[in-house]
Amino acid sequence: MPAFSPLVDRIAGGGADAWIVHYKAMGERAAGREITFLTIGDPDQDAPAAVIEAACQALRDNKKGYSPIAGMPAARQAVAARMSARTGRPCAEGNIILTAGAQAAMYGAIQCIAGPGEEVIAPEPVYATYPAVIGAASATMVNVPLDPDRGFHPDIATIAAAITPKTRAIWINSPHNPTGALLDRAEMTAIAELCRRHDLWFLSDEVYADLCFARPHTSAWSLPEAEGRAIVVTSLSKSHAIPGFRFGWTVAPEALIGHLTNLSMCKMFGGPPFVQEAVLPALQGELPEAIALSEAYRRRAIEFTAILSAAPNCRIAPPEGGMFALLDVRGTGLTALAFAEGLLEQEAVAVLACDAFGASVAGHLRIALTLPDKQLLAAGRKIVAYATRLATRG
Repeated sequence: MPAFSPLVDRIAGGGADAWIVHYKAMGERAAGREITFLTIGDPDQDAPAAVIEAACQALRDNKKGYSPIAGMPAARQAVAARMSARTGRPCAEGNIILTAGAQAAMYGAIQCIAGPGEEVIAPEPVYATYPAVIGAASATMVNVPLDPDRGFHPDIATIAAAITPKTRAIWINSPHNPTGALLDRAEMTAIAELCRRHDLWFLSDEVYADLCFARPHTSAWSLPEAEGRAIVVTSLSKSHAIPGFRFGWTVAPEALIGHLTNLSMCKMFGGPPFVQEAVLPALQGELPEAIALSEAYRRRAIEFTAILSAAPNCRIAPPEGGMFALLDVRGTGLTALAFAEGLLEQEAVAVLACDAFGASVAGHLRIALTLPDKQLLAAGRKIVAYATRLATRG
């Protein structure tokens, strides 16, 4: 076989161990065992009716041709207006490019702001795809550990100490996956000040911006200190329960949008026009289903963590945002993977061991709140029962 490009090694992402229990549970379900899956952040709610109807109407109207590379003007204008309304800062069509979900937005942004020999600072633990995205650009990821005792909130001085002449960007995810930490305005402003002082890009992953419980969300785009250097990537996947639509976008200075458009031309050549038509109702107003979805995750976070607080030798704090709860099982004497394997074997509940997301979450489990309330709370009681048996056995 002919040789592969060096790229294949840089995008080969680690973290396979995180999915051991998930894949084992999938096999058991295929064999007929009833399994409760709390591993993947795939919303369980139905998509908003207006979005579904708009998608069907767009297809009936034969909207199946090519769209402009950066996206249809109506959709870009709707995103810009939404951003302006939410942040109080000017945002125009020229600041927007539509992407195949936030994942494609993150990939494109890193490709255009960092390259060989350059560094991107990312607080750790990191979302599983970040290392490969940075590696694909031949850049280096510099991790700054997050302390569980600080609620996984960043220490600004530690971030500042990680900046070198090679640093090109600071990459923040808030609300954070997998920890659920939601940065406040003071923290976001301090990071923006670092970026301004050192002439860096401020890349902000805001996929969970509509799922904030502890305090209102602060977007990087809202900060005067980040003007001219803020890059926001996000999507409707989580907020409107439509991950399969692959609809996301990047908000950035117009010069960067131009480069991202050139990249999209050689990679995607525009997105599906019927999808861009479908999401207009979601972009142009607050749909009742999206409001109910956000409230559902807020309620689940409170009720689920209340149940898990009774798990002996474990520690859980209510997530400040997002759709995951993080359970610290180090006190049980088991690794996160061993705990997850035992839980699957004895209680038929599948959760994700977080060790592969970074050393800061070694010994923690990420538990998706993506089941109807009754099923989710029943799974929580099973986790408590398993932890209780471990404690009883010593």
